[in-house]
Amino acid sequence: MSTKLAPLGTRPSIAGRVRGGELSPRSVAFLVLLWICLFIALSFLVTLIVTTFIDGMGRLDAGLITEYPSSDPERAGARPAILGSIWVIAVTAVLTIPLGVAAALHLEEFADKKNRFNRFIELNVQNLAAVPSIVYGLLALSALSLLGVRDKNIVIGGALALGLLILPVIIISTREALRAVPLDIRQASIALGASEVQTAFRQTLPAAVPGIATGTILALSRALGEAAPLLLLGALVFVSFDPNGLLSGFTTMPIQIFNWTGRPQEEFHTLASAASILLLVILLAMNAIAIIIRNRFQQRW
Repeated sequence: MSTKLAPLGTRPSIAGRVRGGELSPRSVAFLVLLWICLFIALSFLVTLIVTTFIDGMGRLDAGLITEYPSSDPERAGARPAILGSIWVIAVTAVLTIPLGVAAALHLEEFADKKNRFNRFIELNVQNLAAVPSIVYGLLALSALSLLGVRDKNIVIGGALALGLLILPVIIISTREALRAVPLDIRQASIALGASEVQTAFRQTLPAAVPGIATGTILALSRALGEAAPLLLLGALVFVSFDPNGLLSGFTTMPIQIFNWTGRPQEEFHTLASAASILLLVILLAMNAIAIIIRNRFQQRW
């Protein structure tokens, strides 16, 4: 049975159908609701940030960085928390980045996509990226207990909890960066006599470095703001010493902020606001570095 096509001038174009769909009542109503939700969320966020800045500006001084916590809010500072955050994040990066990149490289470049076990691993990695952070604190607590570690409030313990938290994120972001590298580069490298391993390490992985760096920095910035897994490990809320090793006790900036906000004195609330501003500046700096790396080294294929 033959079908007759409508004359060219009477057939609605794809662009016309798309425009009609965008201007339909349902689409307009959904777009309005979307903008209203976005406006409400941004309004609350801006209000919270402005209020925090107003409350904490009076204590944004050198003492906040150089002084130790004290019962006197006028002399209290966040030096141990700042150094503890640096220690924990640095150890987390050393433990997690090589493992996450290696796992992503194996799953994306060498693993058999049709193998059921590999598909099971990929599915679980995706699911683990959405697990609440407190679950990773329980997992780290169990691991340290099995290893016979009595004092779990140590730098390596906190790094283990945060490493488990961001490992799935690093794996997923690294795989996405590897997928963005064109297949032609791999085929050209192999055609010139390179092995698959040489191609992966000399061509694919270097080309994916901007995406890997961006995802890794964003994952570390998420870990920097976490407090729940560390509190579950018994992290100290009052530390008057600097952490000096992997087995040293520690506190972090989110935990110190949590401690100050629980105090009844208004001066401690001001300290918490000032520390929140400092933490926000660090997070924004990390995100800015990620954006700069992406824009500076990103390649257009």
